[in-house]
Amino acid sequence: MKKALVLGAGGFIGSHLVKKLKHEGFWVKGSDLKYPEYSKTEADEFIIGDLREQKICDIVLNQYFDEVYQLAADMGGAGYIFTGENDANVMHNSALININIVERAVKHKIGKIFYSSSACIYPEFNQLDPESPNCAEDSAYPAQPDSEYGWEKLFSERLFLSFSRNYKLNVRIARFHNIFGPKGTWTGGKEKAPAAMCRKVAEAVNGGEIEVWGDGKQTRSFLYIDECLEGVRRLMNSDFTGPVNIGSDEMISINDLAQMTINISGKNLTINNISGPLGVRGRNSDNKLIESKLYWKPNWPLLKGMEITYNWILEQIKNKTI
Repeated sequence: MKKALVLGAGGFIGSHLVKKLKHEGFWVKGSDLKYPEYSKTEADEFIIGDLREQKICDIVLNQYFDEVYQLAADMGGAGYIFTGENDANVMHNSALININIVERAVKHKIGKIFYSSSACIYPEFNQLDPESPNCAEDSAYPAQPDSEYGWEKLFSERLFLSFSRNYKLNVRIARFHNIFGPKGTWTGGKEKAPAAMCRKVAEAVNGGEIEVWGDGKQTRSFLYIDECLEGVRRLMNSDFTGPVNIGSDEMISINDLAQMTINISGKNLTINNISGPLGVRGRNSDNKLIESKLYWKPNWPLLKGMEITYNWILEQIKNKTI
């Protein structure tokens, strides 16, 4: 039986990944600061611990694993990443985790290691036009991410690639584009746009309004969790190192995302655009490279994933008020 280690297994993507790996027949060890919030972990073994601490890393990555998935990071949505108030923690915490992990991955001669980077690494100057952002993988340099989160991700990509060159670490790197779905953070300040939109609409009184940051004309693409995991597994099973985008190329404005969510709810609501942290004006996954290397790209319609996510968040709100 193959062994896999999932770091960040208590988080949204990590908990879903543990479940997928178990269903594929892996023995899975997970680690995080906490257990998954909305479901019981399916990991065979789960270590609660802080991966910034070397002694915890020695317990967690203490043997050979066929596959290691490094998803652990200090992160959140626009309200966490773009205010500037969390920059030091984001830079320090995530970089320290990655430095600890690559060292031990080499020590135990693990089979492969996956690193989850982000679309936030792309230069701000290529994402000023909301109608035609450039997020092709080769556009990352000259570098100018719009946040310290993006700078740390870019540094860590180079860290993993350096260990690949110098220590023969078998690395795979993907740049995630706004992954969403059920059992993810939907309140508290670290939620991302789809979950925040679902929560606002679900909590709104029919005939009322919801608030949307900015003018609402900023664009993004959003990828449903099942397709994200499919892309990750295809990358790990390939001979391609990356970095490669794993994201949807169905671009939508934030106001249109809000209206889509309102339509799903069946409510009559108006959109009130207010000032707030925004990030870049436009971002969309360029999927030419993943299609040419893995002969696959995500194809779920955004509406399908939003319907599932809205209904799940609506259920959470109902259960909270009971």
